[in-house]
Amino acid sequence: MKTNPATQAPALTQTEPLPQLIAATANALPEQVDALARARAFAEPLLACETLDSGENTLVHADAVAAILKGIGGSEAMQAASYLVYACVHLNKPEEVIAKAFGDSFAALAVETTKLMRVQRQALAAEQVDDPAVQTENVRKMLLAFSRDLRVVMLRLASRLQTLRFHAASKRPVSPSLARESLQVFAPLANRLGIWQMKWELEDLSFRFLEPDTYKEVARLLDEKRGEREMYMQQLRLRLESELRSRSISATVQGRPKHIYSIVKKMRGKSLNFDQVLDLRALRVVVPTVKDCYAALSWVHEQFTPIVEEFDDYIAKPKPNGYQSLHTIVRDEQGRPVEIQIRTQAMHEHAEHGVAAHWAYKEAGSKGYAGVSAAGEYDAKIAVLRQLLAWERDLAGAVPNRGLFEDRIYVLTPDAAVIELSQGSTPVDFAYAVHTSVGHRCRGARVDGAMVPLNTPLQNGQTVEITTVKEGRPSRDWLNAELGYLTSNRAKAKVRAWFNAQATHETVARGREAVEKLLQREGKTAMKLDDLATQLGFKSADALFEVVGKDEFSLRNIENLLRPPEPVLQPDEYLLLKKTRTNESAPKGGVLVVGIDSLMTQLAKCCKPAPPDVIRGFVTRGKGVSVHRADCSNFREMAARSAERVIEVEWGTPKAAAAAVYPVDVAVEAADRQGLLRDISEVFAREKTNVIGVQTQSVKGTAWMTFTVEVADSGRLNKVLGIVASVAGVRSARRR
Repeated sequence: MKTNPATQAPALTQTEPLPQLIAATANALPEQVDALARARAFAEPLLACETLDSGENTLVHADAVAAILKGIGGSEAMQAASYLVYACVHLNKPEEVIAKAFGDSFAALAVETTKLMRVQRQALAAEQVDDPAVQTENVRKMLLAFSRDLRVVMLRLASRLQTLRFHAASKRPVSPSLARESLQVFAPLANRLGIWQMKWELEDLSFRFLEPDTYKEVARLLDEKRGEREMYMQQLRLRLESELRSRSISATVQGRPKHIYSIVKKMRGKSLNFDQVLDLRALRVVVPTVKDCYAALSWVHEQFTPIVEEFDDYIAKPKPNGYQSLHTIVRDEQGRPVEIQIRTQAMHEHAEHGVAAHWAYKEAGSKGYAGVSAAGEYDAKIAVLRQLLAWERDLAGAVPNRGLFEDRIYVLTPDAAVIELSQGSTPVDFAYAVHTSVGHRCRGARVDGAMVPLNTPLQNGQTVEITTVKEGRPSRDWLNAELGYLTSNRAKAKVRAWFNAQATHETVARGREAVEKLLQREGKTAMKLDDLATQLGFKSADALFEVVGKDEFSLRNIENLLRPPEPVLQPDEYLLLKKTRTNESAPKGGVLVVGIDSLMTQLAKCCKPAPPDVIRGFVTRGKGVSVHRADCSNFREMAARSAERVIEVEWGTPKAAAAAVYPVDVAVEAADRQGLLRDISEVFAREKTNVIGVQTQSVKGTAWMTFTVEVADSGRLNKVLGIVASVAGVRSARRR
């Protein structure tokens, strides 16, 4: 029998084809009909002239990956994905384009796999795979990508296997980092998932590139007596099969191929020479029942001399990945050692394909490849995910600094999604990792189906289900470190943020109540709260309420705004006007009250009008006419209540020798800093604008400043405000 020395040592008999791992269903979505042919036709123009980092043509590589997947029973849809993954990098909007042509499921798979390939390529390019920190992060990203879409596992394993095959066939050198990653990461992954065919080939090819001399030497030793060994094993196989059938045990006996890496590993692990390896001659016996397994073992031990210390009963005590079989090594009449494995057909299928044998993905329904087939859907997916978690732990044991791996765990949601947590995390940490709302409403937890206290530390691979209430709030006990409810800083921050938000909400409510009561007392309930806040220099009503609720802003400030104190009038503020029929007889300054002789006027302090503002008058009781800007909110309110007291006024012509000046309020908002008041005051002085009053207030780093300045013409004030706005830190400068 001819064998491929590039992949394995000579085999006695060819292993049977693996049964399907991923079976296509009859109810395929429309976009999955003829998916394989359409995917190749779609990818061919994009990939035909492209080359991978290995030097292999991309289309040829995709063809080979599809063939590998077909060989292990992959559906046409899975094979089609191999083309779309490599086409993805050549598209401007890959997810959108692939989704339109093949559906969301293919698009998500292609994009997820492409992301993972990019991560691995970066790690290999840096030649840092030997760095435990880098390898840890690489494996972590692989694990999370695999858990999001289990199909990614098969695509990456098949792609890596093809890359090694290409290098072997073309005799091109392989970078040590790629070979080590294949041996230390990908082969253990295939082993954990029970895909033995890939595992052995990945190991042998990787070892061939890492230690070519040792590989060739062991291959030569295996070839030396291959003919003699195969003839002997064929005779023993027929004898064993015949004898068992005579005892009414329907047994199928096969030779088991030996792989070079496994031989070298055994030689090094037990410090053996090649001739001392006991299982170079090996047979596998497959029988119908467990009872037949032990009956066959009994006959083998009767006919041959068992080596007691080499016997393992993996039926009574299965391996962690579920593997079951009886292993024994016996010596024949000439003292030659022979390894014999005995198992049922079901055990054999599991041994060949592991948990991957359960991967029968849905190819119908709105979610496409959302899970595994209906038969045992959840259990099968959980089994695969737990093997992925076990694979990650296997690697942790292989890394010298295990602390890099031990600082985190992975647990599963009831929907079989993987959640990454820090070591020692509790169900409450888990709830917040799923969603902030789930954390806030968490009231109980089941771990692997059993109710547990919320401060129970979780273990790797457990399935956690959170019980929530419709409306809930976190407990302050969760922030008590001694009680052990939370270990994640992120979860603690979310709980603190909730309580801080509650405190702010209560403060704002308290401030709102105080402001609304004041408005009610002042008869200003119709006033818009946001307008009030803006006039006081706040960005929103809630910002005003918050500082009022904290007692950082006096309600007297609001009272002063709502009802400015009546000023004590100075003599020069009284303007006695005479009735006139012509402009020549109008006063040469101040305000003219149309149609009234010798009526006292005063400029309103609430809006401080100045020429050339449009002005209106309001007849007060005992203090003459109060002159307001036409847009003054106070004037609008008074006019609405007492329209009969509104009177027309206009600016008179000032005397040339002594032009009148008017007080005007200017509001400035700025980032508070040292020297701010000085810099703004210097602008007013430079622009010959007299400042007669200043009020300042700082709230949370923002300075709110009101300057009262004297101007002869409010129009010129706009130029001065433009200069003030250019001062460092000033956000706005406007007339009030």
